Amino acid sequence: MTQGQRTSPWGRWGLRATAVTFLLLMIVVPLAAVVERGFTDGLAGLWEDLHAPAAMDALWLTLWTALLMTVINTVMGTLTAYVLVRYRFPGQALMNALVDLPFAFPTLVTGVMLVVLYGPQRAVGGWLQRQGIEIIFAPAGIVLALLFVTYPFVVRAVQPVLMELETEQEEVAYTLGASPAWTFVRVLLPAILPAVVTGALLCFARALGEFGSIVIVAGNIPGKSLTAPVHIFGEIEAGNLRAAASISVLLLGLSFLLILFVDWVQQRREHRSVAVSV
Repeated sequence: MTQGQRTSPWGRWGLRATAVTFLLLMIVVPLAAVVERGFTDGLAGLWEDLHAPAAMDALWLTLWTALLMTVINTVMGTLTAYVLVRYRFPGQALMNALVDLPFAFPTLVTGVMLVVLYGPQRAVGGWLQRQGIEIIFAPAGIVLALLFVTYPFVVRAVQPVLMELETEQEEVAYTLGASPAWTFVRVLLPAILPAVVTGALLCFARALGEFGSIVIVAGNIPGKSLTAPVHIFGEIEAGNLRAAASISVLLLGLSFLLILFVDWVQQRREHRSVAVSV
């Protein structure tokens, strides 16, 4: 590199300052504003807002529906990634493209689709209602909305790891008489487990803040189908900004801890890959 091609220190510092400034303005400052508002009356005020009956019910509903969805999508997402990588079949490219469709869909559209399909006036929804199964305006609708919105996370976390793995160990296990299920659990799963955990945590973190699809399908009935993000919206409409900020602080804290854990898992996976390659 010649003298004229060298980047000046001012240019390097200017790029860093631009990136840091944008990060501060777009993420750190809004987060700090929410935290400051939530702690307006100290820990006592935050505790009071979080222990309000409506808030407790909304938080509990959000947590258990997100957890249930995460378990289902972790299993089905891993299975989908395995099928896409290990098998060749007609329509595979289309299936691979459809996996990313929830990323492109506005979440409000997701809610509308579920209402159109499972609404009590529709064929499927009416039949389910006659069987005593509630979908729309019930927790089941919330779980379905979350399943649709977060489906790609596990698939896209596991798929590239599977593509990098060699198949020799699996073939050896088959040669020794191992069943496909045993081979998957004992040979393949340990290798892809960090990616599975990463996808699952991203699913859960995304579900904690889902609003658009849920506000359509849930009916927002306190104590039954009112989730924490929708409850926050209701508190804002009622002018109770401190309560909205308090619940937001809790959700932000949970999401931040999950993201930190995901980053730790990814770093461990990278260090392990480097150690194996060396």
